Amino acid sequence: MKFQYITLICFMALFGCGTPMDKHRENIKTSTGNQTSTTDDFNWNPENFSDKKIVRYQIPGFDKLTNQQKAYVYYLTQAGLAGRDIIYDQNYKHNLAIRHALENIVINFKGDKNTDDWKNFMEYTKNVWFSNGIHHHYSNAKFNPKFSEKYFNELLTAVKGNLNDDAKKAMFDPKIDAKKVSLDGTKDLIQTSAVNLYGDNVTQKDVENFYAKKIKKGDPKPISYGLNSKLVKDKNGKLVEQVYRVGGKYGLALEKVVGWLEKAATVAESPDQAKALGLLIKYYKTGDLKVWDDYNILWASTTKGDIDYIHGFVEVYNDPMGYRGSYESIIQINDFEASDRMKTLSQNAQWFEDNSTILPEHKKKNVGGVSYKVVNVAGESGDASPSTPIGVNLPNANWIRATHGSKSVSLGNIIHAYDKASGEGSLKEFANDKEEIANAEKYGDVTDKMGTALHEVIGHASGKINDGIGTPKETLKNYASTLEEARADIVALYFIMDPKLVELGLIPNTEAGKAEYDGYIRNGMMLQLKRLKPGDIIEEAHMRNRQLISAWAYEKGKKDNVIEKITRDGKTYFNINDYGKLRGIFGDLLRILQKIKSEGDFEAGKALVEKYGVQVDPVLHKEVLERVKKLNTPPYGGFINPKLVPVVKDGKIVDVKVEYPDDFTKQMLEYAKEYSTLPDYN
Repeated sequence: MKFQYITLICFMALFGCGTPMDKHRENIKTSTGNQTSTTDDFNWNPENFSDKKIVRYQIPGFDKLTNQQKAYVYYLTQAGLAGRDIIYDQNYKHNLAIRHALENIVINFKGDKNTDDWKNFMEYTKNVWFSNGIHHHYSNAKFNPKFSEKYFNELLTAVKGNLNDDAKKAMFDPKIDAKKVSLDGTKDLIQTSAVNLYGDNVTQKDVENFYAKKIKKGDPKPISYGLNSKLVKDKNGKLVEQVYRVGGKYGLALEKVVGWLEKAATVAESPDQAKALGLLIKYYKTGDLKVWDDYNILWASTTKGDIDYIHGFVEVYNDPMGYRGSYESIIQINDFEASDRMKTLSQNAQWFEDNSTILPEHKKKNVGGVSYKVVNVAGESGDASPSTPIGVNLPNANWIRATHGSKSVSLGNIIHAYDKASGEGSLKEFANDKEEIANAEKYGDVTDKMGTALHEVIGHASGKINDGIGTPKETLKNYASTLEEARADIVALYFIMDPKLVELGLIPNTEAGKAEYDGYIRNGMMLQLKRLKPGDIIEEAHMRNRQLISAWAYEKGKKDNVIEKITRDGKTYFNINDYGKLRGIFGDLLRILQKIKSEGDFEAGKALVEKYGVQVDPVLHKEVLERVKKLNTPPYGGFINPKLVPVVKDGKIVDVKVEYPDDFTKQMLEYAKEYSTLPDYN
């Protein structure tokens, strides 16, 4: 479960942003562990284009690792990059062909590069790199080139390149595969989604019937069917899974991945780490989902060591049906100082469960072990790069989490880099008064990190599903991701104002929680709308989640004027008049959301999401777009990865040096040269 960083406003709550992981706040001055190695002249934001900012991050503490640990980090990072092509193909069937054609032009075109056409071509290419394909990484809408097909053909001719007609039509015809992921429940979710996780002639009904027969309802340890395969129809019309494995689907890439993981296993920090890697390797070789479960059980329980990683077909946000995982990799180094401060929270997980507002029959009697760490990222790939989450809670299988625990991590150096690259305009533009601004500036450091921790450690670990009820993706279907993130959000919102956090020494006082409430309502009611185009509805699961909570709370508090809508000088503001009553409203919604999940109540979940989380007020939306346009701050951010350079002596890595590239295009071209493992069509 990903937790994304949304570049929207100062002190926008970090709760429930995901995916996919989901996944950029502005104006937050967050201190995240050991950042003393950063220098004042480090260029955190070397480039902006389109609606995106490019950010750089550092790896604090890397020089303190042993040479063996550095080699371990290097091999794991290389394994992640070796599978980079997979996410392109998963996102859309023509992505690799298009990317290869674009890169050929960028490398070999010798003509005039000062024209508007060329600048527009480069902007389109960078958008494709940023989003791992021709659809926007967040809105899922297809990019529309600002250059003509005629100009593109001229570029292809100039470099002796080519692109098949179907791929070219996909680029230039806005009606073809317009949306990567569609969550419009009134239409066939598979046929209206361009994501390449299903065959062209597979329908939503096909998928539902296929897994209804395959999945045993009420199975206490359900296999994550569909996670590692593409579902297609064979020549006889029979549904079959093309499994991702060495020798199978994506085999050429996974063979390279396995090679690097085998090297990593030889320098692992402990036998348990090496054993877990062995299971991951076995999984990639066989595609056996039972092995995937065995791997996750061992991985979740292996908590000792300074190095950890996320690797595999993990998050299901890109599948409108919630079955198929997207390839991703995140390599992490523990930030000991920051992580120690969070141990207290995970050690008290049972208290939060016992004192939650959910119904007694929906509470866990024994909350499984939840480890929470602040980590520093050493490298990312796949669905986690260039746009990355800021926090992750895994594994996703509820039964593994309940029995064997889970790992929650906050990506400290990623948050720090976002903060260093952020501006200051949104808070002052959208906060109702100086008191809001001052409160945000005073308490943001601690409450932002606590919000992330509550969402990941307490939120996702809380509540239980009733016996005999299927998994959320079986019961809640296309609304499962939105409802789960909303549930974790609302847990965090409810407890961020609880005196228990003060008692535990995790926040200075309950006043600090007000900054999170202010930011969440501002974002959910207004600021996140800047990500949409006029006339759009909200389709992205995390955006639906935030509006659902904010709009529901606003409506339920109208009688007592809990949240007041203010119009001043032609601008709209939302002011919280009673934080205590708002906390009570959040508690009520928590009870409702958990009941929906526990009982698998699809109709109730659908009604809640459709009423509060989907539709957009066009007048307010227009106003928000006009106000943010003046700020000139890109709403999305993504990263240039550091480059790890091994020092080899006698065939053995004796050290690893870290370089910090500052050219996004150059890194993308280097990746294309070094890690292109799949042909145009695989």
